[in-house]
Amino acid sequence: MSSSNTNKLCTNPVKNSFCEKANALRLENMFKEAVSSYLNAILIDRNNFDSYFGLGICYKHLKQYSKAIKYLDIASTINDKSYEVFYELGICHLLDGSPCGAIKNFVCAIQLNPDNPDAILQLGMAHEMCEEYELALMIYQKLIENSPRFIKAYDHKSALLMKLGNYKEASSVLHEILKLNPDYYKAYAGIGVCFDKLGKRSNAQRYYRKFLSEKPFSHKAEFIKNRLDKIKIKKPFASHLLLCK
Repeated sequence: MSSSNTNKLCTNPVKNSFCEKANALRLENMFKEAVSSYLNAILIDRNNFDSYFGLGICYKHLKQYSKAIKYLDIASTINDKSYEVFYELGICHLLDGSPCGAIKNFVCAIQLNPDNPDAILQLGMAHEMCEEYELALMIYQKLIENSPRFIKAYDHKSALLMKLGNYKEASSVLHEILKLNPDYYKAYAGIGVCFDKLGKRSNAQRYYRKFLSEKPFSHKAEFIKNRLDKIKIKKPFASHLLLCK
């Protein structure tokens, strides 16, 4: 939320001081301290959108998601034209393990700002959490078409395809990522796994090694090293040459 939107809602001097203090504390990640000031602002004016919104964000960071949802819901009734409040409501519902509640809020956010890809991506993730995989794939693909350089959409689509066992199509999506960004090394690991699952071991080795050469200390490195050890391909005629010595 922009500072201009934040400050213009705090109109009287007393309320303004509480708003400014709470916003400053929140920006310094002092969420517990900010909560107190936001509550004071709400006591003074129960129609202060900014106080409810800021309070909800603080509770989100404090991982008190039910409280975050409560105050963000109130904020949304005060201002139903705020993309940020519906987006944050969706995020809090996801974090609280209630993707169905997230879906309706992401839809509202998208209606208010259809050009922002983040809410569309989160909508796909919410449907994925509801095990509505075909719908999630459709959303990711539509997002790719509308925002062809938005790598996160490709990333989530490929991950879901791999989850569903569609390794060939997942590999194609991961190759598209590398066309957009050859330094997106996570894609090399993903392609390696796809080839590994498809039984194409030499191709899997090549992509695994490419990933390890760039990210030798990644949390995925140990898994990939273990896979390389297991899928080593014997060199042709190696046993024959040994017998000839």
